[in-house]
Amino acid sequence: MIRLRQVKVSLDNRDKLLKKVANILHINETDIKEYKIIKESIDARNKRNILLTYEIDILVDNEEALLNKYKSNDIFISPSEEFIFEITGTKKLNNRPIIVGSGPAGLFCAYLLSEHGYNPVVIERGECVEERVKSIETFWNKGKLNINSNVQFGEGGAGTFSDGKLNTLVKDKEFIGKKVFEIFVENGAPKEIMYLNKPHIGTDLLRQVIINMRQKIISMGGEFRYNSCLTDIEIINNEIKFIEINNSQKVECDNLILATGHSARDTFKMLYDKGINMESKPFAVGLRIEHPQEMINKSQYGISYHPYLGQASYKLTYKASDGRGVYSFCMCPGGYVVNASSEEGHLVVNGMSNHNRDSKNANSAIVVTVSPKDFGNNPMDGIEYQRRLESLAYQLGNGKIPLQLYKDFCDNKKSTTLGSVKAITKGDYTLSNLNEILPDYISSSIKEAIPIFDKKIQGFARGDALLLGIESRTSSPIKIIRNDNYESNVLGVYPIGEGAGYAGGITTSAIDGVKMALKFAKIYNND
Repeated sequence: MIRLRQVKVSLDNRDKLLKKVANILHINETDIKEYKIIKESIDARNKRNILLTYEIDILVDNEEALLNKYKSNDIFISPSEEFIFEITGTKKLNNRPIIVGSGPAGLFCAYLLSEHGYNPVVIERGECVEERVKSIETFWNKGKLNINSNVQFGEGGAGTFSDGKLNTLVKDKEFIGKKVFEIFVENGAPKEIMYLNKPHIGTDLLRQVIINMRQKIISMGGEFRYNSCLTDIEIINNEIKFIEINNSQKVECDNLILATGHSARDTFKMLYDKGINMESKPFAVGLRIEHPQEMINKSQYGISYHPYLGQASYKLTYKASDGRGVYSFCMCPGGYVVNASSEEGHLVVNGMSNHNRDSKNANSAIVVTVSPKDFGNNPMDGIEYQRRLESLAYQLGNGKIPLQLYKDFCDNKKSTTLGSVKAITKGDYTLSNLNEILPDYISSSIKEAIPIFDKKIQGFARGDALLLGIESRTSSPIKIIRNDNYESNVLGVYPIGEGAGYAGGITTSAIDGVKMALKFAKIYNND
């Protein structure tokens, strides 16, 4: 097949894509026997003439002659994009590998290992998706928190209750990301995620995809054990030998894949006490901000907004006067701000969208970078820093999400009424003064950045924009050290994914899980 890049069509002519390709190559449209869209992106630099830009593969006769006629960097033979899973390991497995956590890293690792005969066991401290949804709805509606099954913990991981964004900047030379997307589609995700420049699934569709993946893993020989929290590990001669589940059940284990997610604080402490090498790492904290989605659409796409464009998103960055980075994080078009707490007496927020992104508000975290110089070099110091902020947020809102108008935040006074922007949340909120929970260097950086962001998105600094807090789980505050085979200093312990400090988001976590499976296949056979 021949691949063409930079094929541009207007929004109203997107059904004439093949005609445009034929015109570029000076062939008849009927000469195109097959085609496959590789990528679709939006070029909105000229808001009076927004274009769709395509990368597309076509099958025609006499490809070589055609290529010789039109020599161009944007016209070439389609490269092979095959993902290869090779089992080259010779070491015999004594026990089934155990994967801790069923977020993207653990789930995709389990999927590949099951597909190739390794029969992994996945232990998950939370519930299966069906029961997890019920627990979360109970928390949002009644305030009753299940500390092991919530927005952070449970089948699917924290990303299950998010926007389900899949975009990543990772270079995909081994086509692992492509394999991840193919698995998503095979299990019910929309096919367009394979080519959209900013693909997303949405929390509503993602839940069913996860159920389908679970059923497929079980059919291939894998196993899931829910409500099963890793509470201890036994190490003999620097090798993992046993694990303990729920402080009671002892299980023989010589390969432990840690895909815990970024909020498994008790697990991190246990691993640290057992001598697993880890270190502090930077992360970011801040607040969620809500605006009318219509305002964001108008700013990004102009007055002549076209429904095919979907709800507009944004990505904003700024360097504050003190050198700290300030940036938007986990932007959720047409979404909700959700109470994402996982510990009693602590409160944290996140963003979430359904596939259709059909709420009236856009929300995003506006976060500020922090580092060990702010909280200490001990690997547990970053966790305690998060906890202090989350405890203050809980106290400020008395268990409800603290919310403040942007103009009141700048004036350092408690909000008493909302403006024209109405809060769209999952979980109750209460009007507050968020300055009371933030360190000065965080609040001042946010106040400095938002007027700058207003120059890029008109209305971003409107006085009645809503701020909600606190956003403190942007990434793991620790990194568990591993070697090139993904093994820690304790033999048989493999830290992966976002919780271990090697990923950030659904796609990169899933990719890390697939890479772990590939590493495993280079060590062990599947007999």
